[in-house]
Amino acid sequence: MNKVHVHSLRKYEILRARSLTARLFKAGKSVRGVFLTIVYTHLMPETSFFRGNSTVLFAVSKRNVPSAAVRNRIKRLMREAYRLEKPFFTSSSGGPENPVSMAFVYTGRKTAVPGLDEFRNEMRSLMRHPGQC
Repeated sequence: MNKVHVHSLRKYEILRARSLTARLFKAGKSVRGVFLTIVYTHLMPETSFFRGNSTVLFAVSKRNVPSAAVRNRIKRLMREAYRLEKPFFTSSSGGPENPVSMAFVYTGRKTAVPGLDEFRNEMRSLMRHPGQC
């Protein structure tokens, strides 16, 4: 009965630790797309930051999108796109034996919010980048 669905996004998969977030943005590599940037770093078991699984963070700058309602909508769309594309992310990053911490940063402007399909295509294209993972 406690079967985890393939397309689920569990609470422990969300990056919340300040120390891990600071390490991600300080030492992580990034890939920039049209309206998204992915910042990622591999988690090594010998460091104190290791939690045992891959984590993800979604961020939208108040400077780019001043309206809180629109920022929240963009974050919901990013979470849903990641949730649907998660099997692709876990297979390309090496799975549970090679955990990755990553942040999706929305860099688009406030004129028009992309749809769910555009977010999914952007995430897929950024993960296919040759320097990724």
